[in-house]
Amino acid sequence: MRPKLHPLLAAALAYTLWGLFPLYFRQLQGVGALEIVLHRSVWALVFLLMVLAAMRRFGWLASVLGDRRQLGLFMLSAVLLSVNWLVYVWAVNHDHVIDASLGYFINPLVSVLLGFVVLRERLRSLQWLAVALAAAGVLWLTVQAGQLPWIALTLAVSFGFYGLLRKTATLGALEGLALETMLLAPFAIAALTWGALRGDSAGMRGDLTTWAWLLLAGPLTAVPLLLFASGARRLTLATLGLMQYIAPTLQFALGVWLYQEPFGTARLAGFAAIWIGLALYTGEAAWQMRQQQGAGPRNAPVEGNSGNP
Repeated sequence: MRPKLHPLLAAALAYTLWGLFPLYFRQLQGVGALEIVLHRSVWALVFLLMVLAAMRRFGWLASVLGDRRQLGLFMLSAVLLSVNWLVYVWAVNHDHVIDASLGYFINPLVSVLLGFVVLRERLRSLQWLAVALAAAGVLWLTVQAGQLPWIALTLAVSFGFYGLLRKTATLGALEGLALETMLLAPFAIAALTWGALRGDSAGMRGDLTTWAWLLLAGPLTAVPLLLFASGARRLTLATLGLMQYIAPTLQFALGVWLYQEPFGTARLAGFAAIWIGLALYTGEAAWQMRQQQGAGPRNAPVEGNSGNP
């Protein structure tokens, strides 16, 4: 019998790997963000197909391929995921790691707001206060910088809508990502081939080290997701809600202390408003979960939308 990771360790490892993604993408600064995302789509698909083959989990494919509505929804989620990946990679490789981390700090509150607007979910008073504090923080950062924090907002909104689509999806995390990368693969392969024929491909001009880093995008995309899915099935939503901040916290730390990105008192005030909002949101969610524990099973099933790149 194969030993299994403790669910808490599995989820922590997943969020830690997501948080350390800037270290990986910085190894590919000589490659354009779009080309990195194209390679990431292709090699993630190759790795995911190998995992599915090893697990013998292809039964879902026939039913989904025959459902035009589901295919359309997954194509839309694949486009949103691609936009998220593209902006994230560009931000990391253009000295905006802190801005990228802000996007994933904001994401849970954007998801709450989307639930209210799109799904007509009712927000409780503390949830409204949390959203208001986040909005105030974004407004403050906008005033200080003289422009909207477009990187953070694009990441938060694109992943918020992505999570909204995956919330109603029929597939789990592994199969869903495999289908999304499968739908993107023809476009990614065509674009990479066109770039190679034109001589514009940094990967084709690169050395073996560059190719090794590009190929690594496959397992680096899939492994954290598999770890997350393994841990999430056996953890409460409240626990996962707290753990999801590991990734943006690590990204923020890398941006401030490793990459020495500017972060003065004015920016700190905006971030502080958002962090306070997140603390209220997380604390209120944990309290609600505790109140409802008697009404259902402790370990509720969790969809594989993690709020991370």
